[in-house]
Amino acid sequence: MSDSDAIVRISVARMAVITVSLPLGAFFLCIYLSLRYNFDVSTATHCGVPNYLPSISSAIGEFVPQRYIWRAAIAVHSAPRFLIASMYYSFMQRILPNVAFYQKAVKVNSFLNVVENVALLSLSFVSSKENYDIHKVSFIMFMVCSELYMVLTCLLLKDNTRRFNSPLERLAFIKKKQLMTANLACFLVALYFFYRHNTYCEPGMYSVFALLEYLVVLTNMAFHMTAYYDFHNHELIVGCGYIQYLDNLHLGYSGLEDNEGTFNKPPASCPRRGHLERGDPQEPRGTRLVLVR
Repeated sequence: MSDSDAIVRISVARMAVITVSLPLGAFFLCIYLSLRYNFDVSTATHCGVPNYLPSISSAIGEFVPQRYIWRAAIAVHSAPRFLIASMYYSFMQRILPNVAFYQKAVKVNSFLNVVENVALLSLSFVSSKENYDIHKVSFIMFMVCSELYMVLTCLLLKDNTRRFNSPLERLAFIKKKQLMTANLACFLVALYFFYRHNTYCEPGMYSVFALLEYLVVLTNMAFHMTAYYDFHNHELIVGCGYIQYLDNLHLGYSGLEDNEGTFNKPPASCPRRGHLERGDPQEPRGTRLVLVR
């Protein structure tokens, strides 16, 4: 597909950066605004002891304009997140052996990824003050699915690193392991300080919990940011009436869509860049979102 045939041509690596940058920027902005303009209320707890950092739920959901900033960022970033989740489904199918156990594990892994994103949307748009039960359930779902997704991803890839196609995919796996370990460690230590705060009401304990909570969120974002390496040489193309197979670095094929659905395995021969396949002119295929490699 030539540049003139493409309506939109997007680097997936760039899309991954933008997708993570939206909640990351909103996260820091909400914390800053809460500390700057709502310090006393945002750091207050039932214990009544001094604290110095707001919890994430307080910073993103209790004050204006923080609430709207966070919700806007999460809403805009969610569509690329779902798209990247579908790309990881194809990626994992390519990496893992074609046996029943692994294929079922890939589906579970993809399901956890999608539910994590849905739960993030839910807890972001329903604050604890608006509906505590929905916010609580959404938060639990988000934490459980995000932790399980990171652990399962690392476990599935651990014994199949020889199937990686590039050094960047190996680098992404190394970073995934490091970030997963850091995320789990911060989460467990955060639970300890949360317990100490609720049990002993010690000054500053909630601030330590809040700081560790920040690290849990940041390592989660960084884990998803590894898509920058996994799909560094991929592009997304929106074109009218065309489906094209591209192999920019002779690395194979991944997740192209046709009238019958999504291919998860390469065809017998993968045409090189410049080869264009047209549909039946009597049955136009319309506008397609095509994942190319």
